[in-house]
Amino acid sequence: MMQTDTKINSAPNPIDVVITWVDGNDPVLAEKRNQYMALEQRSASNSGALATRFASNNEIRYCILSILKFAPFVRNIFIVTDGQTPDIFDEVKKYYPERVSSIRIIDHKEIFSGYEEFLPTFNSTTIESMIWRIEGLADNFVYFNDDVFLVRDIEPNEWFVNNRPVLRGKWLLPPFRKLFDYHARNWINRTILGNKGYQPKLSFYIRQWHAARLLGVKPRYFFHCHTPHPLSKSLLESYFTKNPDVLSGNISSRFRSHKQFIVISLANHLEILSSNANFAPLNLGYLHPYYSRRRLKKRIVQCSIDTTIKSVCAQSIDLLDQEVQSMIFDWMDRVLDLKTKDL
Repeated sequence: MMQTDTKINSAPNPIDVVITWVDGNDPVLAEKRNQYMALEQRSASNSGALATRFASNNEIRYCILSILKFAPFVRNIFIVTDGQTPDIFDEVKKYYPERVSSIRIIDHKEIFSGYEEFLPTFNSTTIESMIWRIEGLADNFVYFNDDVFLVRDIEPNEWFVNNRPVLRGKWLLPPFRKLFDYHARNWINRTILGNKGYQPKLSFYIRQWHAARLLGVKPRYFFHCHTPHPLSKSLLESYFTKNPDVLSGNISSRFRSHKQFIVISLANHLEILSSNANFAPLNLGYLHPYYSRRRLKKRIVQCSIDTTIKSVCAQSIDLLDQEVQSMIFDWMDRVLDLKTKDL
């Protein structure tokens, strides 16, 4: 049953959601990005600025509608953008009219107040490092990428237990193989091939490990994946207030850098160091653009029948052919009962 705004706003420990979003089809944003890439002599391939990282196929539509359907207890949904507004309000008004006022657009200028020298930024890692600075954000909040959707009902205690975030992931040993590969490729290209500007592909694993090392967590690290991420605003605020140089260092790159750590990993390891033992296994479906069509279909079937899977990440949908895109979106329409509601 849909909860009213009054009931949600009166909850003793409200839960908010933060979504980062960009419309890469916006020519103004594309021109601004190209301008700074030229100024910093960066290429799309070595700066995390490939077009697919900014492409929008209206995934945020499914992200928001899925939260309203499957997590109706969420108080506010904050969408962090760079001077843009996603075209989602008409549909929210159509399907969830009582929730329109709970969706708020947050510009980069707001969360970078006092750090304006780092704007504009085209770096998702940098932006994620600042989302805790949203004014009015609940202490308990959940971070979503716009390509992550809920596919089943979720309860507040699946995100927070005893007012502490639930940590979904697994312990891993340091990514030695990926580190070796990273440094070997870097050395070969820069030293032997003479490509002085070469930057190896950034590793999701290594940048999480960086966060663990920063906090002195050894020899393992806690690895997270592409799921909704429960976070504590006060914990991040306390850490970065005490360590302003760490924050400044992590947001100083306009484009993604191998020197950066992932703030979600930092938050998870801060939780662990403060005795948070709310560990839970990963419960996601992952639709990768380089999976075969057959494998994608099998994944969708698995997500449909496996009741332990609560969220799905459909990464870089723009790289899929039109038929496969339609297959994914048609499935999400069924999951959200959108076509039934339109009858």
